[in-house]
Amino acid sequence: MPQKKEIIKHLKEIANLLDFNNANRFKVNAFKNGATALKSTNENIEPYIKDKTLTHIKGIGKGIQQVIYEFSEKGESSERAELIAKTPKGILELFKVRGLGAKKIQLLYDELNISSIADLEHACNDKSILSVKGFTEKGRQNLLEEISNLDRYSSKVRLNAAYNIVNEITEQLQKLDCEVKFDVTGDLRRNTEIISKIEILIYVNTKAEFYKKISNIYNYNILEQVTYSEISIEELFEIPIKLYVIDDESSYYNTLFQTTGSKSFVSNFGDRIFEFSVKSEEKLFDKLNTTYVIPEMREQQYFDYAPHLTKNSNLNFDKFKGLLHFHTTQSDGLNSLEEMTGAANKMGFEYAAVCDHSKTAVYANGLNEDAILEQRKIVDTINSKNGIKVFHGIESDILSDGSLDYAEEILSQFDFIVISIHSSFTMGEEEMTNRIIKAVENKYADVLAHPTGRLLLAREPYKVNIKKVIDACAANDVAIEINANPQRLDLDWREIYYAREKGCKFAINPDAHSVGGISDINYGIKIARKGGMQSEDVINCYSTSDFIKFLNRKVKRKTD
Repeated sequence: MPQKKEIIKHLKEIANLLDFNNANRFKVNAFKNGATALKSTNENIEPYIKDKTLTHIKGIGKGIQQVIYEFSEKGESSERAELIAKTPKGILELFKVRGLGAKKIQLLYDELNISSIADLEHACNDKSILSVKGFTEKGRQNLLEEISNLDRYSSKVRLNAAYNIVNEITEQLQKLDCEVKFDVTGDLRRNTEIISKIEILIYVNTKAEFYKKISNIYNYNILEQVTYSEISIEELFEIPIKLYVIDDESSYYNTLFQTTGSKSFVSNFGDRIFEFSVKSEEKLFDKLNTTYVIPEMREQQYFDYAPHLTKNSNLNFDKFKGLLHFHTTQSDGLNSLEEMTGAANKMGFEYAAVCDHSKTAVYANGLNEDAILEQRKIVDTINSKNGIKVFHGIESDILSDGSLDYAEEILSQFDFIVISIHSSFTMGEEEMTNRIIKAVENKYADVLAHPTGRLLLAREPYKVNIKKVIDACAANDVAIEINANPQRLDLDWREIYYAREKGCKFAINPDAHSVGGISDINYGIKIARKGGMQSEDVINCYSTSDFIKFLNRKVKRKTD
């Protein structure tokens, strides 16, 4: 049976093919929504596919279900096969280029017979693309940059995808019955936001037995290193898989230390790492006469800041009291406010702040003034019952001039305001920086969301002097978001030390658009730990009463 990610990809491809072939818009959206619904659920869908009982997943209609069942059984669906048969070869890959939708791709094919990324790159380089209506010189340059990014981003995955891969591999390792112990190591153990290879350290009694058993699962090559044998698993995964195999238990934790830290971190300890035989990493740090450093913080930045900033992070999910910045069906979410807060309550959150999109975000069904009043009634109804405390918030767009997209009389009615940019990404650095700072200076601003606008492996950050923005947040008592969506993980962890040095507060938010998305908060926690963040730095670790004090620090709000 195909993995969930393969089913999602299949549905997205059908949606794109339908769009290219001018299919009914409702049908196109049905497949897009189906892919989104599958992506948003944390359930194991395999049993439901086997029993053909996917009906309970909201957003998966009967037609989409049949496509999923057929694809799961045959590895293809008749829907996709028919679309592929009537679509020019290579068109699907053009959908990978950011900035190209079905209509533009169709136009490029009709005008210049472009049906591949290579064709597109050639048309950009010889400037023939400028003869096509709607394509400008700036657009040509952007397309070349996006094509370059596709190449640069290949053979890399985001943090969540890396964990999916490693879970699959470790499940196989546990079935071998010959390894004694293993640990994930390298970039993934440090929870780096982009992973280029999976590394696992394995201690075995006999290497020969391990090699024989693993050959029944994977094809591999072996390279002998000084302290371990390196197995490279071929082909099966999006990124390289490296298994570091040792049969000398006395060097296990030395090797784990060596392979976990960044090169610059490990180099600070020279050749002393293998001078000691130890039973744990903590013991090795003792032998090296230094304080134990958690894996996530083993980067060069650990040595660049004062000791009070490099104390091991104490963050974990249990310290979180509040769920902040999530969306509902009243804007572009998949679940209602009742469903989102009910799920948050079950997960142990004491309070939640809904932050649907604001009115400028028309593409996301942003809330106009009437919709705000309607949502307030729902918030009041939930709060009238015993259970989780709900604050009425909004994600207010920062306009091009730095103002927010509601009048002050509307802003003053919210309990909690997240501010963010969703448009005009191409401003120059000074203009963008001033735009954000002006918004941060608004007395109603509580949190600056996804401060650099990046989408990992998809969109580079906009040009902004992030240190000036951090300074403004510190000066105006505005918390900086660590957006926990694995596509963002923004603020970049490399800026966390500086922000903490300046005294900033933080909010770690899943930006969830479904019940399943709430658990993304754990990725934000992983990133925050890399910067040594403490629970007292994080506003959603505050008790309900302390969070209310935070909300009233600059303006008086009716939050009781």
